[in-house]
Amino acid sequence: MEWSKRATGIEIGDTVAYSRRFLQSTGQYTGEAPHARGKVTGLSAVAGLVLVEIDWSGADLPARVNAKNLSRVKDGVVLDRD
Repeated sequence: MEWSKRATGIEIGDTVAYSRRFLQSTGQYTGEAPHARGKVTGLSAVAGLVLVEIDWSGADLPARVNAKNLSRVKDGVVLDRD
């Protein structure tokens, strides 16, 4: 099993969203970020962080996000790890 998969539970091909904890800590209650969903296209480990590469399907959001700030989405339900 790959280190990044063990550390995050996020795999290439998963649908992800920003986690509730991240959105609340940054005060993002409205706008694109709380409603955005994207497909994971890659994972990379950089300086002890797992960066997730995401295709947000047209949303103007960063293409690389720290895995700790994301939650998986399955069948339309956000699976928060909090």
